Amino acid sequence: MGKKREEEVLKIFDAHCDVLYKMFMDRRIDFQNSGSLQVNLEALQASDLKVQCFAIYVPESVHPEMKFNAALYMVNLFYEKVLKPNPQLKLIRSTRDIDMLKDDETGAMLTLEGCDAVGCDLLKLKTLLRLGVSSVGLTWNYANCAADGALEERGAGLSSFGKGVVHELNANKAWCDVSHLSERGFWDVMEWADYPIATHSNCYTLCPHPRNLTNEQIEALIDRDSVMGITFVTEFLSGNQSAAITDVLRHLEYVCSLGGENNVGFGSDFDGTDGKVTDLEDARKYDNLINELLKYYSDIQAEKFLFRNFYSRFPR
Repeated sequence: MGKKREEEVLKIFDAHCDVLYKMFMDRRIDFQNSGSLQVNLEALQASDLKVQCFAIYVPESVHPEMKFNAALYMVNLFYEKVLKPNPQLKLIRSTRDIDMLKDDETGAMLTLEGCDAVGCDLLKLKTLLRLGVSSVGLTWNYANCAADGALEERGAGLSSFGKGVVHELNANKAWCDVSHLSERGFWDVMEWADYPIATHSNCYTLCPHPRNLTNEQIEALIDRDSVMGITFVTEFLSGNQSAAITDVLRHLEYVCSLGGENNVGFGSDFDGTDGKVTDLEDARKYDNLINELLKYYSDIQAEKFLFRNFYSRFPR
């Protein structure tokens, strides 16, 4: 379990993992204890993860006409294979749901990574929101009906449909996730969204990858009293396939240096990336991160980074 000071356990709110994608791609994977998952039931129980976000990510390989069906399949996996067999996991749709968690329970939040799954149909988005999605990223890396992604050469912002998506998220008090979005799209979201957030992005100044956020973007999130999750994707930490916990702390401290002590958390991207941070290879290893945090930050600061900064921005 996580490191304690004065018998108080530091809880964790992880804003992004891709367990559902892995289970979608390989139907043999068992959420209970599969060694192929960085986040499974055993890992959740062995760590102090209090809230874990589960993303719906429909891969590029799925035919456009089948993307919504694929998203629904992942929703079903979430309810039937993650929640139903495990009464100690509870669906999170509001702050009250988090507050109601018992000491031995973990909250599971459903999110959408990229609006490719809804095509150009707001009814499909409304359906996913009604099924429990609480956070929506407009794009993955490329273009869709809503906007351009971070790797789309055109670099366009939100379309008229994309603005409709943001309006729907505002109406539902759902997070609008800017991770993976083009820079122009980011600034459109800052203008249109009531609840902008970056679930899994790092600092461009430290690692100039298109998926990372510039100083101006980070400062804009801080100005909006939002939060960004430092991610454990090695390419976004160090620029290659290897990274250490010190790299994670370097990006964290950089956000703090811009004034973001109250605006930074963690979005691991466990199960969504090939490279692994040394000594932080899966959810069981969160203890190692906590131990390093406590070498440099106070208990109060560590509690903000690990849990409170995301928890306090949940709009519902």
